[in-house]
Amino acid sequence: QVQLVESGGGLVQPGGSLTLSCTASTKIFEIYDVDWYRQAPGKGQELVASMTPDRTTNYSDSVKGRFTISRDNAKKTMYLQMENLRLDDTAVYYCTINHRAFGSYWGQGTQVTVSS
Repeated sequence: QVQLVESGGGLVQPGGSLTLSCTASTKIFEIYDVDWYRQAPGKGQELVASMTPDRTTNYSDSVKGRFTISRDNAKKTMYLQMENLRLDDTAVYYCTINHRAFGSYWGQGTQVTVSS
């Protein structure tokens, strides 16, 4: 069973920055697609950013130009760098890794609160 451990959430003022990290216990991290989702209070899950093994990225329109997804395969870690944070970025953020043969795994979630 692969485990994902997230860190980096917290409270930040509007316009501020945070970087989330997510470390996986798998030895074959590099073959997985990696994604960040979020869920705001009273709303459904939103796919925020994704990266394929060849480092192709996609972002939701709501975060494009402000968030950056990255990965360090040697450290088995994925990141979400968030800049110019807005009040509506407040949510629980989840990392997930996915492979058609080896399955999907989720982190425990980390709270990001944007407030003045």
